[in-house]
This record gives sequence, C-alpha cells and structure tokens, in this order.
Amino acid sequence: MAYELIFSALADPTRRALFEALSQCPQSVGVLARKVPVSRPAVSQHLKVLTDAGLVTMQPKGRSNIYAVRRAGLTEVRAYLDRLWEDVLSDFASEIESRKAGLE
Repeated sequence: MAYELIFSALADPTRRALFEALSQCPQSVGVLARKVPVSRPAVSQHLKVLTDAGLVTMQPKGRSNIYAVRRAGLTEVRAYLDRLWEDVLSDFASEIESRKAGLE
C-alpha cells in the first residue's frame, strides 16, 4: 500500500511545506531552504523522504539538483480516497432508500 508511505511522508509539516512549494514550480535545495525554518541538510533529508515516497523527482542541473512534484505520485492516494468516498456515498444512498421505504 504505497498510499501509506505517501501519507507518512506528508504527515510532517516541513515536508508538506516543501511539497506545496514545489507544486508552484521546480526548485533547488537552496531556494527551498530559504522557505522553511530548517537547514539545507535537513531540507535534503526531507526531499529524500518525498522522493522515496514517489512524490517528487530530482534532476541534476549544473551544480544543483532541481526538485519537482511528481503528480503521478498522488494517484494511489487519490484512488484510495475515491474508494472511501464511494463507500460513503453508497452508504448514504442506502440510508435514504431505507428511510423512503419506511415512509411508504
């Protein structure tokens, strides 16, 4: 269940902030480090967790690494949430039908 790894990666507020910053545009570690209250090495560690979870990609560019959101990384989470939502809607429809039947 890869979605568990993704939820775990996004559970940390610093990683969420980095992921959200990357959703705006690809960025280097140095640029990202100026946006969060942690050191550059810590940013790199957070980016490794996000990369391992399949949420971001890294491309070398000169002496920097440029990170970007990997939108396909959210596919499994979206499918998981859609399944839960479908169950909720199905249960809701069943409840409505049983109440309607009780009124007749």
